[in-house]
Amino acid sequence: MTSLPSSESQCIGCAVSGDLGRRFECVVCGKEVTYCGDCYDQGKNQPGDKHKYFHPTKAIYNRVFFDLYFLGEQLDGNGDAPQSYKCAFCDELGFTSMELQLHVLEKHMEHPDAAEVVDILDQMNQGSEEYKKSTEIRCQEKSRGGLSYEVILAEPAPNVAVPKRPVTPGKNVSVEEIEQKLKAAEERRISLEARKMAEISIKLAKVEEATRKKDEITNEFITQTKEQLETKIERHVEKREAIISDMKEKLKIHAQEIEKTRETLEQQKANEQKAIEEKLKTAQALRDENIKKMLDRLKEHERRAEVVRQNKAQTQDIDGQQSPIASSG
Repeated sequence: MTSLPSSESQCIGCAVSGDLGRRFECVVCGKEVTYCGDCYDQGKNQPGDKHKYFHPTKAIYNRVFFDLYFLGEQLDGNGDAPQSYKCAFCDELGFTSMELQLHVLEKHMEHPDAAEVVDILDQMNQGSEEYKKSTEIRCQEKSRGGLSYEVILAEPAPNVAVPKRPVTPGKNVSVEEIEQKLKAAEERRISLEARKMAEISIKLAKVEEATRKKDEITNEFITQTKEQLETKIERHVEKREAIISDMKEKLKIHAQEIEKTRETLEQQKANEQKAIEEKLKTAQALRDENIKKMLDRLKEHERRAEVVRQNKAQTQDIDGQQSPIASSG
């Protein structure tokens, strides 16, 4: 198995360095323009002074990420993972380097940057196994006997003499030879179908394995998430019950304090009312005593006034009696 390239690098988007796992590197600028998978997915691949917007970027994986994204697939002849490029002019996705070059040649040659893009892709394709094998699969044909085949256009080889087709001498072909040829053709067809079915079975097995692993990961994630949610719900219920119990206890203590305060206030009210009543009684007694003393004083004053009046009357009587005696003498 061809080993994967080293994933040690530094992302210019977030400055993370080391084994990035999955990173994207500019084909033209090289390691100077490298983004980690997260920064590239977030669209941080921005053009600069040297790095142009149409420069292709190549995805590079370590073994863990390669097995995750390309389970069972083989590396190409250069030791790289399968690549998928985007057209910088129309944002169409899913091209190989050779398909992207043909796409630009067919649809975007009027663009001012198309010639530079074609040159870059041509340099990329010259070192690829795909470029060495063929240029493009043009179409699929089907013979009258039902056998499908593909027409592949290879790159023209200069100064190569085209072999002439030998002239087949005419001969009489027997029915047995025709039957043998038909039988051989049928066997070849069956063999091809069996080989295609085997390839399809292998691919389906890979798909089933990938689906099974995905289902296992999904089920494990669902189980873990469910357990975490149940644990959080239980903790939340316990916390809520503890809060409610604490609030009930505080309310109970508060109610007891209120009742105690009410009883204290009622006792104070009763004591104050009793004190007020006693003060009123004392004040009433003092008022009655003061009134009695004032009445006694008024009576004493009236008695003295009467005595004074009587003394004055007696004095006037004596003075009246002395006046006639004086006049007669």
